[in-house]
Order: sequence, then C-alpha cells, then structure tokens
Amino acid sequence: MQLQDMPLQNKLLQDELILEQIQIGPMQNFAYLVGSKTTREVVLVDPAWDLDSLLNLVKARDYRLTGALLTHYHPDHCGGSFGHNSVEGVAELLGKNPVKVYVHKLEAAGVKKVTGISDSDIVKVESGDKLSIGEVEVEFLHTPGHTPGSQCFKIRHMLVSGDTLFINGCGRVDLPGSNSEDMYHSLQKLAAMPEDTLLLPGHNYAQLPQATMEETKKINSYMRINDLASWKMMMGA
Repeated sequence: MQLQDMPLQNKLLQDELILEQIQIGPMQNFAYLVGSKTTREVVLVDPAWDLDSLLNLVKARDYRLTGALLTHYHPDHCGGSFGHNSVEGVAELLGKNPVKVYVHKLEAAGVKKVTGISDSDIVKVESGDKLSIGEVEVEFLHTPGHTPGSQCFKIRHMLVSGDTLFINGCGRVDLPGSNSEDMYHSLQKLAAMPEDTLLLPGHNYAQLPQATMEETKKINSYMRINDLASWKMMMGA
C-alpha cells in the first residue's frame, strides 16, 4: 500500500523520496520501504512476518536493498519467537539479502537475543544520527518507553514511529523493559514536532493508516497530557 494522497506542496517535496507503507502479518504491523528515486537504493523498516513478499516487492520495483532499520526488538517488528509463535525477520532477511541492521545502541542486546543475529550485522546508532539512502536522509530519534531503545525515524516531514506513537494511542508500558515515565517524555518530544508532520505508525490500529501530528493530537488523548502528574494518574502509576 502506498501513502495516501498528500497536499500538493508535500508531494512536490517528495519527488526524490520512495516511501511505501505495507501492512503485513496477523498483528496489523506496518513495514516501510524508504529510499531514493535517483539511486534506487532503499531500506526496509521493521521487516518481519513475510520476507519473501517484502523482497519480491523490492525486486519488482527494481530497487536495491541497502539496509534494515528497526524501531525496537519485539519479534513482530524484527522477527524471532514469542509464546508459541515464530516470526520471520531480520535473520531470514540477512540469509537472503545481507545488509546492515540499524538499531539504537540500547536496543542492540535485545535484537541479538530475539533474532540471533550477530554484532557484525548490527550498526548501533544514537539519537540525532543520520543515514543517507541515496539522496534521502533519515534521522534517528531515540524515544524510550515501550522499550529502552525504541526509536523513530524522521524522513523530511514524515515520522515513522514504530510502537512509540500510534494515531489513537501509544505503545504498552507494562512489558519487561518498558517505562511509563520515559514514554511520557518521548511523547512530549514528538508532540513538539511541526503540526504538518505526517505520522506513520508501526501498526494499523486506527481508522486511518497515517495522520498529521495536528490530526493525531485531536484523536489521541495521550498526546494532550502536558504534565507528568496527570500522565501518572491516567496510566495508573
């Protein structure tokens, strides 16, 4: 699935940008294809569930896959086992198309444990680091809360937010490694982004697959909490 219609001025800004939103797997995950039209280089964001379909899409578009970006280490986003389920992910991707896997430095140990990939496969990044994909630049933003090393990806006026921020909610903070107070501060950081920032979440949990930050604030009550005490009260802390 490609991005929904955008205002004309935004379309003109995106002439060089490849960005496709792909719903995949039984948990309504969104993977993303991001890259440069000039060089045909692309990366996959949170490749999981059906690697053959994702790689076939790259091939059909005549793109060249140069990396994988992970928002966090949960198996529905990067592959691995949970419960009685086994999910394809970056380990299978590297077996078919070896590339570097970009993860926040605090998430690297979790990614290794869940997926079985090695240190040599991983590029550890910090908040503010940038990656050039041909003519397109991705900025890594550390947004802990759902996991210690959760991160979002800023691509021009767009934000790929993983499980940090959904259009109508935020990621769970009652899981091992999660932290409610960290989530509050991460959401405050994202709420300060320009109102026309286009939010591209990690799951299709809302009536819309994407929304501007302005629209998200109207829909999402978590984005309208402006002090930590009110946040803790809402979250039951």
